[in-house]
Amino acid sequence: MPFTPGVPVAATPAAPSGTANGIPIAKQPLNTTPSRTVYVSNLNEKVKLDVLKNSLRTLFKQFGDVLDVVAHQNIRMRGQAFVAFPDEESAEKAIKELQHFSLYDKPMVLQFARNKSDVHAKSDGDYETHYKQRMAKKEEVSKLPLPGSHKPTFKASRPQQKSAHFNPTANIPDEYLPPNNILFLQKLPETITQQQLVDLFQRYPGFREVRMIPTKKSIAFVEYDNELQSATAKAELSGHSFGPDQEMKVTFARK
Repeated sequence: MPFTPGVPVAATPAAPSGTANGIPIAKQPLNTTPSRTVYVSNLNEKVKLDVLKNSLRTLFKQFGDVLDVVAHQNIRMRGQAFVAFPDEESAEKAIKELQHFSLYDKPMVLQFARNKSDVHAKSDGDYETHYKQRMAKKEEVSKLPLPGSHKPTFKASRPQQKSAHFNPTANIPDEYLPPNNILFLQKLPETITQQQLVDLFQRYPGFREVRMIPTKKSIAFVEYDNELQSATAKAELSGHSFGPDQEMKVTFARK
């Protein structure tokens, strides 16, 4: 049974006061209290729910075993998701590596979830108490006005300070990203297979694996042992052609 996040309002930051480069500027700082679950916001609401969940699972599993991915289409929770890991270290690494990563043309905003997930409550042996508390809080939340039911109040613009969690590589063009042992492949033909990519990239020393997103075959990740080895493969295969107008784009994955 998939876990359900505790309270949408409590689990999420305050309503954003604006955006900068497509990234919402929250009125409150992101939650930094360690948790085994990552709260993901600013997701593309036009993407089908099953496609979004599969993409998130594939994207996050490079940082640890993904126990569950939860996302909903209701008005309070759309554009958001929760990704549960077995430990805080995996969640922390995922937040660090994927903060502001562009998924379906929108930069994700990541932070630790404020509430325990059902899957963790079950493993911790306190699911019954957790469930009762969640239902009580859910009842309280249902009485609150829906997002967007009040007209926004606009304030005079002021200089925006960088968040302590701002990813310095978020706005750097792909071609100028710093070295990473993981490569990011784009513009792949829809007919490409994982084995074809393995055959192509394993020619270079240090090759580890190819990770593809089943629902979006035009992108993939390739991991090497170190940055020097990935840089060699990048230099050799960037622009590799799979056919007419099918040149693969190879860049370092964002850190």
